[in-house]
Amino acid sequence: MKVAVVTDTHSGINNEEAKELGIYLINAPFMVNGKQHYEGIDLDHDSFYRMLDEGADVSTSQSSPADILKLWDELLEKYDEIVIIPLSSGLSGGYQTMVALSMDDKYEGRVFPVDKLGVSITEKSAALEAKKLADKGYSGADIKRIIEEHRRENLIYITVPTLKYLKKGGRITPAAAALGTLLKIKPVLSIDGDKLDAYAKARTVTKACEIMLEAAQTALTERLNDPEAESSVIYSVHSENREQAELFAEEIRKRWPKAEVVTEELALAIACHTGPGALAIAVEKKLQDV
Repeated sequence: MKVAVVTDTHSGINNEEAKELGIYLINAPFMVNGKQHYEGIDLDHDSFYRMLDEGADVSTSQSSPADILKLWDELLEKYDEIVIIPLSSGLSGGYQTMVALSMDDKYEGRVFPVDKLGVSITEKSAALEAKKLADKGYSGADIKRIIEEHRRENLIYITVPTLKYLKKGGRITPAAAALGTLLKIKPVLSIDGDKLDAYAKARTVTKACEIMLEAAQTALTERLNDPEAESSVIYSVHSENREQAELFAEEIRKRWPKAEVVTEELALAIACHTGPGALAIAVEKKLQDV
């Protein structure tokens, strides 16, 4: 049984990394000032943040069914089945589109869209988990079942230095953004798979980091049943903010010395809402050997 694993660039995996990992990649489309660009093709991180800085209107867009089916047809000439892991169904309609496409007679029973409820690093980790399972000989149906059974075993908390991009993306009202800017508020947001919500408010980045560490501890204790993070991965995630993310990672290691701690960059699908300078912590239970 040969199973291909597919994800998109919303996972934070780039084309070069995908080749090294043996994972197939859909280059996600973005709309920039009404014009479509493709991440990893004509939109890289430097140009993305430059466009944001210049005030461009940047938003995510769904991959076209034609592009998706073209990749599926190519892969099914070499593989028996396909497992595809898109952005969380709660944040994009891409998963539902792929489910509908996979019900065609040509693909039914051979293509398995998986809803990990993953966003950025947690979407990436699901793709890596799927690849490990595929390499062990698991079928597409089994990979989908195993990953979806564990899809609530992660949480992300994120803080942003400015409310500008949340306002631009419609996540907060202009009035709330103006008041927050006046009061120098640093919001802490939670990403719980299928939704992005306000979690807390802070006046300084230091306080926001303290709030995120406490929130991560609560998640590890109450949701993951792993208070010392012995069986979990903790990510320090950033958007154009690596130096601060590395310092935050050191704080994480001090608090959870038994944890695996990884520094990653936030996928552009989320960075278009946060802007540069965002800092986040993600906690995720490791998939146990099966």
